[in-house]
Amino acid sequence: MDKANEHCVGPQSEAAGKAKGCEGCPNAQLCASGAARGTDPDVAPITNRMASIRRKVLVLSGKGGVGKSTLTKELGFTIGRLNLQVGLMDADICGPSLPRITGTLTGEIHTSNEGWEPVAVDDNVGLVSIQYLLPTKDEAVIFRGPRKNGVIKNFLKDVTWGELDLLLVDTPPGTSDEHLSTVSYLQQAGGCDGAIVITTPQEVAVADVRRELNFCRKSNIEVLGIVENMSGFVCPNCRGESEIFPTKKGSVLSAGERLAEEFRVPFLGKIPLDPSLMMSCEQGEPLRDHLEANARDTGKKEPVVSPALVALTAVATNLLKRLNLPIPKQP
Repeated sequence: MDKANEHCVGPQSEAAGKAKGCEGCPNAQLCASGAARGTDPDVAPITNRMASIRRKVLVLSGKGGVGKSTLTKELGFTIGRLNLQVGLMDADICGPSLPRITGTLTGEIHTSNEGWEPVAVDDNVGLVSIQYLLPTKDEAVIFRGPRKNGVIKNFLKDVTWGELDLLLVDTPPGTSDEHLSTVSYLQQAGGCDGAIVITTPQEVAVADVRRELNFCRKSNIEVLGIVENMSGFVCPNCRGESEIFPTKKGSVLSAGERLAEEFRVPFLGKIPLDPSLMMSCEQGEPLRDHLEANARDTGKKEPVVSPALVALTAVATNLLKRLNLPIPKQP
């Protein structure tokens, strides 16, 4: 199809070719005829790209600010350092944050004869994000649904992911265009292996996450497990843990555990609040590297033991088990 209008409603819409935004579009007549509602011709090339990826996993939550990107980043680094090949796909089109927290904010996507090359964030980890395609780092992304769908399709169809053990897709909050497009394309191109769902202890977050779990049910996405983030606080001085967000009154289970029990899905673990984890994201480095650098800078023989790092490593191990991927010893 020729270049569509900026406010295109999409060729699959019943209003395709007839909506006000279609006026003057070179594809209006084709869309109005219904011919464009057939099988998407891009499914075949997406299928070819996805064929070399062993597992495709979504990182979801109905709530914003629960740590989806942080978890995606740490899982990517942790699994990559087990000598597994990992791809990170930043599907948060309007609020991409993976480039910043992985230390690749100034990275660029290069094009070869094979397609778009992911930006290397570690030896075994590559990342694709719309951030790399923006003219400036603070550029606002103001896209309607069809343009968001187009970006998602580009990431799946045009990126030379190569042979990967795992593709982690970091998604925005809710159940909007990015989620629907990603799930639709993956399911048409061989399948999605499941989703990790992130919650925090507050009841307001739990309510939104419950909707996300229902979205997974309706979309036939297997929930690989629930992770409870911000579960307690780790003091940077004494390293003791305090409960910041109390569990539901009268319940002996945490928020994540209750959701896992309610929806009969696995519980992958709890990750405490840790200032070191926050600083590692600010500085764009893995938590493990951040702790080791701090130890060197302060003259300590060993880095401080971080409960967050221990918990993240356990979540990564549990995820690999759920995906039937090998868990080699760390080099």
